[in-house]
Amino acid sequence: MVQRKNIAVAIILSIVTCGIYGIIWFININDDVNRVSGNTGATSGGVAFLLTIVTCNIYGLYWMYKMGERLDTAAAQHNQAPQSRGMLYLLLSFFGLSIV
Repeated sequence: MVQRKNIAVAIILSIVTCGIYGIIWFININDDVNRVSGNTGATSGGVAFLLTIVTCNIYGLYWMYKMGERLDTAAAQHNQAPQSRGMLYLLLSFFGLSIV
């Protein structure tokens, strides 16, 4: 079961914990999107985080795009129109707004 998360609280906690909560947020969001899209065999949150560190955020940009595509797939499964979230998330990450 995926729980609703408050973005404002995540941003505040990320600032207060000097980014540690941002890591937890990243891992949890990855696992939640995998669960919602039905893609349980996809890269787990911990592995995605490690690959992002190892590749100096290059994998993080790829991850943003793929998460958007997976959410579009999940929307299509629930009879909602896809919104090209992959490009939106990629653009947000370029401007430092990836937590949004």
